[in-house]
Amino acid sequence: MCGMNSRPPLPASPADHIPLSERMRRGELFSADCPSRSVLKHITSRWGVLVLVALLPGTHRFSDLRRKIGGISEKMLAQTLQDLEGDGLILRKSYDVVPPHVDYTLSPLGQEAAQRVEALTDWIEMSLPRIMEMRQEM
Repeated sequence: MCGMNSRPPLPASPADHIPLSERMRRGELFSADCPSRSVLKHITSRWGVLVLVALLPGTHRFSDLRRKIGGISEKMLAQTLQDLEGDGLILRKSYDVVPPHVDYTLSPLGQEAAQRVEALTDWIEMSLPRIMEMRQEM
């Protein structure tokens, strides 16, 4: 199930009872030309994850996001925001004032993605001592 499938839906089958994540392991997500791969890349990139989690509390200006996300360049933040906006995960609101004022907020779809990504970042932070210990052993 790649998302851009033009085939008509099939009748319910035993495979429909297999969890979606299991079907994806065997499905078109692993196909090089599946459009879901670019969405996966945008959401799970280092900067994509941080932007999504940074926007969970609410709307931010570009400069606020740049300060909040240490180490991100202006160019990389702009590109990440454009990618996530293109995927429908972020809403951009521009105000016609001087100096320019642009607000970024999560769309409902972005809110869903950000909550899932936040669960992963929480796990990483809670597991970091064990991860660092494993690195020391290598």
